Order: sequence, then structure tokens, then C-alpha cells
Amino acid sequence: MWDPLTNTMSFESGAFGSIMHDHGIFNHQSDIEYGNYAADGFSVGIEGGREGVILDLGRQDELQGRYGYDETVGGGQGFASIRVEDGRLVILEDYTAQSTQPLLEDAALHAEPHRDTDSASVHIGHVYVLRITDRHDPEFERLAKFLVVGHRPNESVTIRWVRLER
Repeated sequence: MWDPLTNTMSFESGAFGSIMHDHGIFNHQSDIEYGNYAADGFSVGIEGGREGVILDLGRQDELQGRYGYDETVGGGQGFASIRVEDGRLVILEDYTAQSTQPLLEDAALHAEPHRDTDSASVHIGHVYVLRITDRHDPEFERLAKFLVVGHRPNESVTIRWVRLER
């Protein structure tokens, strides 16, 4: 968090979401930010005309309890299974059959009115989903899921992330 270039990230490139250019620091595909807009939290919808929604789905065992799928040893099947099918987010229903069920939180990603910036607290082991749109470009949409795998409060956070495609 002490480096002004490394507190943002692009889900498009995986690179930092800030650049140093012409003697200044500027956003460059800043999809998610840690610690400046919300103390020890994530924020999305921070660049230009971008609007974002970020949802904390809870710990992996909470997801399993809520959706009733079986986990394999070591866990992670629920997180790995979150994807887009027929335009909606889904999650594992039956591991053996590899069937899915709707992720109920999908509706909250599309709720009106749009928010410019949205934030969520950081919790190790929690799964998050986010959606970013752009009020200047109606074709733009970015979806991603991520899991917090490391966290030093008010200092740094490490995530495992995957972009989701509609």
C-alpha cells in the first residue's frame, strides 16, 4: 500500500492499474483498488466513467452451505465453478454430474441505480464477484471473481482471480 502504483489492478491485463506518466500518477485500467477509498477494503468503479458493484459472497464453506454442493478434499470447487452460463452467473450444484445452479447474488450485480464506486471489506478466505460498466461506453462490461488468499491488514492483500466472460 505504500507504493502508489501497486494499490490498483487491471482485470484486463493483470497489471497494476496505475501508471507514472508525464511526472504524475494516472489510472490505467484501474478495475480494483485496495485501501484508499475504503480503509482496508476493496473499491471498484474508480476510473473515469466506470461504475462498479462488488459483492462479498463469504467464505468458501459458507458458499457450500448456502448452495449445498459437495466439496473435494482441500476445497475450492465452489470458487472454481463460478462462471457465466446463458448470461447469468452460476455455481456448482453437483460435482459428479458437473451441473450448475444460478448464483442468487447475480441479480445484485445488475441492481439499479448504478453506483459510481462500490466498496467491500477485505476478509481472508472470502470469495468476491464484481461487475464494472462504463457510463460513456454502453458496450463495456467487465466481470471477475476472486478469492482473498493473503492479507496483512492496512498493508497488503493477495488475491486469486479469474475474469468471467458473458
